[in-house]
Amino acid sequence: MEAELDIKRVGIVLRPSTPELKTLFFQVKGIFERYGAEVLIDSISAGMIGVLGQDFTSMCEASDILVCIGGDGTLISLARRSYKYHKPILGINAGTLGFLADINPSEIEGFIDKLYSGEYRIDERMMIKGILKGKADEKVFYSFNDIVISRPSISKMVKVDAYIDKKWFNTYYGDGLIISTPTGSTAYNLASGGPVTFPLTDAFILTPICPHSLTQRPLVMPANFEIEIKTPEKISLVIIDGQEKYEFGPNDTLIIQKASIGARLIHRIERNYFDVLRDKLSWGQCR
Repeated sequence: MEAELDIKRVGIVLRPSTPELKTLFFQVKGIFERYGAEVLIDSISAGMIGVLGQDFTSMCEASDILVCIGGDGTLISLARRSYKYHKPILGINAGTLGFLADINPSEIEGFIDKLYSGEYRIDERMMIKGILKGKADEKVFYSFNDIVISRPSISKMVKVDAYIDKKWFNTYYGDGLIISTPTGSTAYNLASGGPVTFPLTDAFILTPICPHSLTQRPLVMPANFEIEIKTPEKISLVIIDGQEKYEFGPNDTLIIQKASIGARLIHRIERNYFDVLRDKLSWGQCR
């Protein structure tokens, strides 16, 4: 059981290009300040709403928790960018879906009261560590939802060789390959025919995108395996959480591992994943 949070400083990040979140920011700021907390905001969000902020790194280092005001995409970006600080993240849903950022604006005051009385839980969600090795350099990055190896243009297919613990496993030929976390299983993976996986599972999900062969099927495997990806293609793309991308070619190797720590998400105690799944995906509507 994780120790109860001692929240003296709160770092807030807003969804980009949404200056109308200013009112909600001041509402959240006022509630935390009533509990004696100092509220920080990153400089990009601050500039958007016309207040003073500080650089993202300093905010993360100084904060006891991070608060995301936006949608799931904003939370995913925050989890990835703040990975090395390992701070708990509270998502306030100012978007549409709310799979991850599950506290609605009307619930903010009541939930922050519960936060200071210890009535919450923290779920640790598995993340992916990616290492892209080239001839001259090496890039290390983290992913919350998925890593996608994709074709460079709509007119081309891509060939991907996958190795598991250094042994060749499969060759995928088609529009690409998704390597997803369980949390990301309800994102691009689901849209591509992959399975929904309980988010607190430690597993990789490998799902081909529009494979050329109908025998290619999604695979769920334990996260203690290391996956290695190579391609003979002159140019393909490695896309992280749909938000960052790198070029990937025949001289490169992509190594995928379970990250040593996961993202820590703050939730209501009563939050039930299966209720969320049923509600957001409209399952059981024929009853």
